[in-house]
Amino acid sequence: MSLKMLLRSFQWSLGLLRPNNVEHTLSAGIKYFPPPKNYDDIEIPDRQRLRVYEKVPMYPSNLKPPKMQKRLRYMRGPEPLHTQLQLKQYGVIATGGGRLRIEHFEMARLVVARKLDQKRMFAIWRVDPPWQPVTKKGQGQRMGGGKGAIDHYVTPVKAGRVILEVGGKCEYAEVYNMLKIVAERLPFKAEPVSQEILEKKAHNEKWKEENNQNYYTMKYIIQNNMGGCHRMLSPFDHVWYGKYL
Repeated sequence: MSLKMLLRSFQWSLGLLRPNNVEHTLSAGIKYFPPPKNYDDIEIPDRQRLRVYEKVPMYPSNLKPPKMQKRLRYMRGPEPLHTQLQLKQYGVIATGGGRLRIEHFEMARLVVARKLDQKRMFAIWRVDPPWQPVTKKGQGQRMGGGKGAIDHYVTPVKAGRVILEVGGKCEYAEVYNMLKIVAERLPFKAEPVSQEILEKKAHNEKWKEENNQNYYTMKYIIQNNMGGCHRMLSPFDHVWYGKYL
């Protein structure tokens, strides 16, 4: 009998036997969630939706609509002025240059109108309505005969330009899908952003510039014509050092 007790105690010590009835005690901890944001300082304007832009700019009756050259400089390089969010909330920012036609304005306006909660949110434009004329000749015409007739109007946009903004008593996750749809359907590269994202990007760029240990930056290589790179660069690379097209 003592041998059987000794064998059982030995098996218990090795963990080979488990008791038939095991009691589990459930315990719940206290979870702490951050308090909701305070939107008391935000006022909803009378007009919440985006304004309808005219297809053709208005000219005086005694003025003939002027024609214009392409002027690609209006799309090249970084935007010098309209790069920050006025409402300090959310928006769509262009990451490349291009032209906005009236169809793109209508697309953005309809997407925002469908998905915007007008009781808590509002949206504003940050770009001008179409103003630059684009001419086009009819199909099958021979060369010559002067400049063609005005076909449509566009709005040139540079990289870093804010296209539209959304504000109100809402969070970024609520408007992200709406802004992403607008950004993906624009004729140039764009992205949805918030004020926190812009501040974080600016901080990261400043940190990279201050802590860079590689002296052979693109600016240094272009300025010193390393490898004879000047013969392969455009005049704009000497200004923006390969950052913008």
